[in-house]
Amino acid sequence: MRSIGVITGSRSDYGVYLPLLRAINADPTFALHLFVTGMHLSPEFGLTVKEIEADGFHVSERVETLLSSDTPESIGKSMGLGAIGFAQVFARSRPDILVVLGDRFEMHAAALAALPFKIPVAHIHGGEITEGAIDNALRHSLTQLSHLHFVATEEYGQRVIQMGEKPWRVTVSGALSLDNIRAMKLLNRQELEARMGLSFEKRPILVTFHPVTLEYEDTEWHVSELLEALRGFDMPIVFTGSNADTNGRSITEKMRGFVRQRANACLVDNLGTQAYFSLMAQAAVMVGNSSSGIIEAMSFELPVINIGTRQAGRIRPKNVIDVGYGRDEIVAVLRQALEPEARFRLRGHANLYGDGCAAGRILAKLKEVPLDARLLRKSFSVVGSKPAEFVR
Repeated sequence: MRSIGVITGSRSDYGVYLPLLRAINADPTFALHLFVTGMHLSPEFGLTVKEIEADGFHVSERVETLLSSDTPESIGKSMGLGAIGFAQVFARSRPDILVVLGDRFEMHAAALAALPFKIPVAHIHGGEITEGAIDNALRHSLTQLSHLHFVATEEYGQRVIQMGEKPWRVTVSGALSLDNIRAMKLLNRQELEARMGLSFEKRPILVTFHPVTLEYEDTEWHVSELLEALRGFDMPIVFTGSNADTNGRSITEKMRGFVRQRANACLVDNLGTQAYFSLMAQAAVMVGNSSSGIIEAMSFELPVINIGTRQAGRIRPKNVIDVGYGRDEIVAVLRQALEPEARFRLRGHANLYGDGCAAGRILAKLKEVPLDARLLRKSFSVVGSKPAEFVR
């Protein structure tokens, strides 16, 4: 039996992982070891480890990393705590393969700790670019620390190869989160209204906004401009809580202040994957700077107003409209996105990020790859290797 360790640190990555976690659990040739860290273990962010357990997954280890502050110093210390904590975990329980996702500092800490233990690392969502966030550097560093790469598109796979990775290590799996959309039963309008405590007679605005960590000094201005732009729209508004990033708490507090002044708005710390996707299906428009607006929203033919530089560099589907931070610009583009023809133009367009079958491709590679010296010893690939050599 091959043991697969999976690192999860937030509601967002856990939701993405779900199809893969279920597939690993259902396969008798695998043993799942779920290592839970970060926001999952914080009451401030909803203590979402309880939801993981409620879904029937056994939590193998809990690794505390978060401090009570969101300053640059505290984020740096959290990275160090993560590396120490995961080193202690791997000394007790060494998985055959460690799976990490995306670009969060908790993921990086786990991969760094795995290095001296000679644990092969499989990285999901490499090759992408988010120019406005420190996550950009963490993601590319994770590529160098990893031995297998599961990318969302061929272009992202090319970037991984440009970083020196051998083509046989790269699998164009598609975005794993799209498997959820394909398989998950969504909540209907009435169920969502009961859960949110709002009427959706008018379609709501869904707002997911996180700090731009390379511009964290301007966070309060960023969120203030967004909230002022939203005041002029007489529609239900659902805010999701911000990540545990530098100055993230200031975003959440300003959103709470907005909600207290507005009867048809609410802030939800943890929607969960089903409710979040259900809101995407019901929403008139999505506003913010989340990767979910880039990767998943097109599957719901949902117009997205992407604010600022946090997602700069990612491949844009046709539903995404980029805008600056100023309130007037946001208002103008939001009115444009709410026009009926804006949604009509999205009908029938495929999602560039995959077909909803990523988990099977990832599982097949995890099952077949030999756990030998060839996997662990990385030589540098010649730039210019062809995308046709990717494993699909």
